[in-house]
Amino acid sequence: MCFTFVQDLFDFIASSLYQFVEKNDSVQSPITKLLGFTFSFPVKQTSVSSGVLIKWTKGFAIRDMVEKEVAGALQQALTRKGLNMRVSVLVNDTVGTLALGHYHDADTVAAVIIGTGTNACYWERTDAIIKCQGLLTTSGGMVVNMEWGNFWSSHLPRTSYDIELDAESPNPNDQGFEKMISGMYLGDIVRRVILRMSEESDVFGPVSSRLYLPFTLRTPLMAAMHEDDSPELTQVARILKDVLDIPDIPLKARKLVVKICDVVTRRAARLAAAGIVGILKKIGRDGSGGITGGRSRSDIKMRRTAVAVEGSLYTQYTMFREYLHEALNEILGEDIARHVVVIVTEDGSGTGAALLAASHSSENVNNIQLI
Repeated sequence: MCFTFVQDLFDFIASSLYQFVEKNDSVQSPITKLLGFTFSFPVKQTSVSSGVLIKWTKGFAIRDMVEKEVAGALQQALTRKGLNMRVSVLVNDTVGTLALGHYHDADTVAAVIIGTGTNACYWERTDAIIKCQGLLTTSGGMVVNMEWGNFWSSHLPRTSYDIELDAESPNPNDQGFEKMISGMYLGDIVRRVILRMSEESDVFGPVSSRLYLPFTLRTPLMAAMHEDDSPELTQVARILKDVLDIPDIPLKARKLVVKICDVVTRRAARLAAAGIVGILKKIGRDGSGGITGGRSRSDIKMRRTAVAVEGSLYTQYTMFREYLHEALNEILGEDIARHVVVIVTEDGSGTGAALLAASHSSENVNNIQLI
């Protein structure tokens, strides 16, 4: 689905919501329904139900929406469609996932999205947030939306393939961490490696013209090749032929493709794990001391810590998930890692938004809707 104007985008959302309500309830209900709105893009939050879009990510590029109020744009579309609804809560998908995770498990302190894009948030003491010093909250804490997809450091293992992908992307010099981890980009990194090898050797035969097309190889197809356990790697052969127009390559070359997928996936999973450990370290949940006073790891009594994770890359890509857990155990050490539990949420971003809408309303929770 491609949108050029803001109104087109939000009218589409309102129309989809109208169809959902029409199928499951009365559109003409006199009771104003409260809406929990999950918006998975960087927003400057101005209140629990409003925020201004900072920038688009994940390939979206509707220019006249940047620096505009997000919930207000949806509210106007709902009015145009005749829906008696009010946007009660505007949240990022990570915040919704954290809310659902904490609803099921009180030890949940962070949430991570690893899907088409990637992001994380965590629960922090208000007095530990420099921007919020002097701000009082009833809980003494606040959820910090990290927007870690935009993290950048000279220590990141950036290759020439990453540099080329970034330069040719719709948002160069932006979302650097996301471009090394998320499902939108991993398949294209593999494509670029295969292209370079095709140009510099004959291992894959003549250079296929499809190898020059960005995002021709999607990450689900890359995962299918990576996890092909057939003796002759028939899935690898089929995808190379049907998608990249590389037919009849020998088994040795097919094994090489699997190895490329493995290297790209393992790096992504380990970077994601390092990010999770970074959060735990910040809040003193990694066993290194933190707010406990710098005692030795053996002296620290670790608290059970849960991290809620959502996203197809983690839930549907077995090798990615295994490499992430392997890295968590390696970085934290087994004694600490056994206290860290990764819980998978199902539609955490949407259900969590509904829970937050309910918690911020004195009205009947049966009136809560989510998108």
